[in-house]
Amino acid sequence: MSSTVELEGKIKQLETELSAALEKNVGKREKIEKMSSEVVDTNPYSRLMALKRMGIVNNYEKIRDFTIAVIGVGGVGSVTAEMLTRCGIGRLILFDYDKVELANMNRLFFQPHQSGLSKVEAAAETLRNINPDVDILTFNYNITTVENFDNFTKILTTSNLQNGPVDLVLSCVDNFEARFAINTACNEFNLTWFESGVSENAVSGHIQFISPGETACFACAPPLIVASNIDEKTLKRDGVCAASLPTTMGIIAGFLVQNSLKYLLQFGQVTNYLGYSALTDFFPIMNLRPNPNCEDRNCRLHQKEVAMRPKKPEVAIEATEDEGPIHESNEWGISLIDESTDIKEAVKVAEGLSLAYTVPGQLLEDSIEEGEEAASKNNISLEDLMEQMKSI
Repeated sequence: MSSTVELEGKIKQLETELSAALEKNVGKREKIEKMSSEVVDTNPYSRLMALKRMGIVNNYEKIRDFTIAVIGVGGVGSVTAEMLTRCGIGRLILFDYDKVELANMNRLFFQPHQSGLSKVEAAAETLRNINPDVDILTFNYNITTVENFDNFTKILTTSNLQNGPVDLVLSCVDNFEARFAINTACNEFNLTWFESGVSENAVSGHIQFISPGETACFACAPPLIVASNIDEKTLKRDGVCAASLPTTMGIIAGFLVQNSLKYLLQFGQVTNYLGYSALTDFFPIMNLRPNPNCEDRNCRLHQKEVAMRPKKPEVAIEATEDEGPIHESNEWGISLIDESTDIKEAVKVAEGLSLAYTVPGQLLEDSIEEGEEAASKNNISLEDLMEQMKSI
């Protein structure tokens, strides 16, 4: 009898503790939701909101209205999801079908105790602890299969905060098959997206902005492996796996999220294509135009739609006559002088190093001077010397 009473007492105590914990959790969430809209010192997001006060962003708080889908929660995708969560995105949709392995611990995101969980489940657990204000949806399946592709496109077109299409799709996958599945879906439903990737040797990567009909889609200029109709599975080598560096993954993820924020909040210039080579610290930038002969039918249709849009009228610039100097007198003796110096004097290199090339203009001037000097020594005109050089 006494044991029954004790058991009932423990149950009531547990119920009381559980109720208190739930109330505390609800109060904590309400506090976070309240303070997330205020720019005060106690607000962990105040420095993000301060971008508005500094004139960078018109309204940073608008970030809560947007929905982003991240496909692939690996080295780049997991860090991308974390950055977006810390930036306070309204809704985050995660797609992946892999599980967390100990080999993933070289990433910036996953933890050993999450080994065995699906990547989307592990990611959601971590992200909700970072910022419970973000609504996170997870889908643990392969988007390239026939049975899953329709569901994948349905999620992309109906899952923003107003039950419409997502505002942006971020591709963080590591194979061409998945990239083409994303490309097909975005072209079919006219969704803007970013493609990203890191090389197999982990020392280079890129991001590419794709707006159907306006920029090149992934099928407009496919990689050689796809253009040649080669099955990428045949290129896998036994005992050899792709390298992975958390530094390269983090850099590419940073570029991806930075340009996503610029696109959604409309500040700065969104890159069309940005590459990164870690070995040389080289960042190539280029514009990729859509291919009129793209194999994707929807891409060609969007190109025609874009071509039919009315062009923005050009603003005429009136020519103004030179009115001469604004001030006739020069009381302070201010003047403009040429401060350009010889390339050898302007650039000082460390001992043991040498310049790889000279400025083309300087090189041309040096060549002309050398030619004139050679011509004067041999009593030959510069024109005759150039004719002799052509005949060599």
